[in-house]
Amino acid sequence: MSVKAFELVPAVERELLMGDKARINIECIECCGKHLYVGTNDCFIHHFLLEEHATTKGMLSYTVQKLLFKYLGLKKPVEALKAASALERIIVLCDATVSVIDMITLEPVPSGGAKIKGVAAFCVNENPVNGDPFCVEIGVLSARRRTVQIYMVYEDRVQLVKEVNTPGQPCAVSLDGYFLCLALSTQYMILNYSTGAAQDLFPYDSEERKPIVKRIGREEFLLAAPGGLGMFANAEGISQRAPVNWSESVMGAAVCFPYVVALDEGFVTIHSMLDQQLKQTLSFRDGHILQDFEGKVVLASTKAVYVLVPLPLERQIQELLAGHRVEEALALTEGVRRNIPKDKFQILHKRILQQAGFIQFGQLQFLEAKEHFRTGQLDVRELISLYPLLLPASSSFARCHPPLHGFADLNHLAQGDQDKVQRCKRFLITYLGEVRSTEGANGCREDVDTALLKLYAEQDHESLLDLLASPNACLLADSAPWLEKHHKWVLHWHYYS
Repeated sequence: MSVKAFELVPAVERELLMGDKARINIECIECCGKHLYVGTNDCFIHHFLLEEHATTKGMLSYTVQKLLFKYLGLKKPVEALKAASALERIIVLCDATVSVIDMITLEPVPSGGAKIKGVAAFCVNENPVNGDPFCVEIGVLSARRRTVQIYMVYEDRVQLVKEVNTPGQPCAVSLDGYFLCLALSTQYMILNYSTGAAQDLFPYDSEERKPIVKRIGREEFLLAAPGGLGMFANAEGISQRAPVNWSESVMGAAVCFPYVVALDEGFVTIHSMLDQQLKQTLSFRDGHILQDFEGKVVLASTKAVYVLVPLPLERQIQELLAGHRVEEALALTEGVRRNIPKDKFQILHKRILQQAGFIQFGQLQFLEAKEHFRTGQLDVRELISLYPLLLPASSSFARCHPPLHGFADLNHLAQGDQDKVQRCKRFLITYLGEVRSTEGANGCREDVDTALLKLYAEQDHESLLDLLASPNACLLADSAPWLEKHHKWVLHWHYYS
């Protein structure tokens, strides 16, 4: 079932990028903090500053400033850009050559040694094995040879440190530590360039579809598999997650946990990694680039750049609860546990459990409601307060704000259905009987016992005498009139005496 997880927000409009030049197309993008770099088919690199702003509705919008643009002088498309912020450099692929330019001025590095020729593609190692913070590791695919070359990129030079032979011509690569994830012409494979160990993954046809090889975490990759599947594979070649069912024509993908975002012909699709279901589809015409940069998902058509902004997870969860999709809301809450500080998660989790309990209580799913109330450590008076007049007049209890449910009281919930009212009262009798001697009643024992006595009296329950005959915290001022009202004369006399 669907949920609104993202909004597509314009970042760089066509006019700012290319003016009235109709033949200019975006070829690649790179984002580093607030800095956005765009490579175009006329051999220019454009540098923009993106500033985030929160709207009145709590969403993000962007203002953009064009800082600089630079012609590389090669009359070829700029094919790839990768930022090396520690070096203040941009690694550029243009005309089958990797070069290094200054991140601020976009000027070439003075030394002529910072170039690699005959390159088909390259990737940056996001989990580098070299401990030098002023060096970037890249994996380079040769345009003519069945090899992957590992280079160290410094401020003013590049250094070849390893050359690895491959069983076929590689056409896409991703690198994590010593592990290369490769798309050859007919299959995907994992290759450890330190030990030489190789693991075939699954076949595919590079002539039919564009390969996708995307590092999504430490020693884990996302791949476009046959049959329109997005497959996960770790460094051992094992899939520890179920695949997502996207389309045969996916041209780009990224992970923005807990979602997999994919760019299709005319659409952006969002699948959950938790249940593999399609959650959202966004129309996006002429899209051809989708990349993520430190959690920011950026898309480009041939003429403009957009940011896919995630809605706050709490808002997504509340939307699911509003639709009574309790299990999905709880699964999403659990799924994002690792992304939220422990203290904040515990508060969020308890509240979601309590809300889920009230939803299921309203649906008369009492066993499930009770479990969520207990696990969520619900203040039992939140439940008692739904039943008119059960709380003592002297009780200082006030309902939680924002409210945990939309019910004014039990009559509102039942909408005149007396059978429903009675079932809810029987549930509360059972629930209060279970919690009155537990930590759940700490600090509110008088409220709990008084409410239980009133219910016992009203329902002519056999446990009323046991309650009065045992140690209890019932408030006399509230209890005695209730016993009299329901004609418990002997017990009324006993209670007053």
